[in-house]
Amino acid sequence: MTGLRRLPWDGPEGKPTYLSTDGGHCLLSRLADQVEREQLDTAQTVVRLARDMLDGTNVAAPDEVRFAAIRLIECLTDTLRVAEARGASLPPQPEDPG
Repeated sequence: MTGLRRLPWDGPEGKPTYLSTDGGHCLLSRLADQVEREQLDTAQTVVRLARDMLDGTNVAAPDEVRFAAIRLIECLTDTLRVAEARGASLPPQPEDPG
């Protein structure tokens, strides 16, 4: 089955990038898998560190909170891109006759 795979990075001008593929065996597809894993791992780490910073036992400086917020936004953007790409690869679900 041939299809387009949304890659976990944007192209020039911030536009989505796609790979025409017949599966997950080409080098670029494997690289995209690795990048997705790294993005999700990074997101988990940043969330943990932000929770630790904001748990109330330590007083975080405004610059530290701002830095954490920026990193969280970056990680959320990457995670949403991965979720969107994986959601697009799911087979269509039958509609609920409701």
